[in-house]
Amino acid sequence: MNATDVSSTVLTRLTEEWDALTPEAQKAARYVLENPQDVGVSTVREIAEAANVKPNTIVRMARQVGFEGYEDFRQPFREAIRRGSAGFTDRARWLQDVSKKGELGGLYAEMVGAAIRNIEETFARIDQAALKSAAEAIWASRSVYTLGVGVNNANARNFTYLASTGMVEFHAIPQAGSSPADDIAWADERDVLIAMTSRPYRTEVVETVRIAREQGMTVISISDSPASPIVMAAQHRFVVSVDTPQFFPSSVSIIALLETLLSFVIAVASPEIVERVEKFHKRRHMLGLYLEDGE
Repeated sequence: MNATDVSSTVLTRLTEEWDALTPEAQKAARYVLENPQDVGVSTVREIAEAANVKPNTIVRMARQVGFEGYEDFRQPFREAIRRGSAGFTDRARWLQDVSKKGELGGLYAEMVGAAIRNIEETFARIDQAALKSAAEAIWASRSVYTLGVGVNNANARNFTYLASTGMVEFHAIPQAGSSPADDIAWADERDVLIAMTSRPYRTEVVETVRIAREQGMTVISISDSPASPIVMAAQHRFVVSVDTPQFFPSSVSIIALLETLLSFVIAVASPEIVERVEKFHKRRHMLGLYLEDGE
């Protein structure tokens, strides 16, 4: 049972025990039922004030549905936020609450655990045949467009930068002053679009994937759910885990997947790519871009 299921179970208990609650406890329960996102990030005093009841009423309500007290009662709601089922604002408030309580050591452990778990879960569901197929499509294409907006814009540009050390016609979009739909205006079945977005899904990414398919492009999607609109529309589909205690989706597994995909592209490419990479780095040495040994 995941964190969201557990917090939903608490709300169900409140509903089932409604008739047994005192009128004041019902006021408290009504507030919780209508504002469950507040429970995990609010103190008992804050919830009592918002519900217009006394703090003791909140404690009695929690005990009525089987908890030892308010802290025990709100733990499932905190867990739901930690697991990423709450909105950005609620998760940010939760992080502030952790800091106030001096629990940053626990937060550190949660961040490390989430990063490792995301990578493990991501690669557990992806097989090498799928990576090889996507890599072959990239190498066989005329041009590759890597699309990411918001936090994924940096991921798209990093992938494009690395790929460009051995391949030409790699483009990170949207380009400055443009829109992703305009950037693929002349793309067709000879080209590949690598698109990435996580909940809440960015409309411009979803729309660009739709346009890309209409133009006959091959689409490689990276998203956080098999039901993601860009996953459903793509020929090559990769689902990544992005859960994190922080308020934005984690990029750890996305970056790891992109690095692995690029390694597969190089592995399936013709020998000329090795010459290109060597030539690229020799040029950098000639231009003095690298600090040479002994300097």
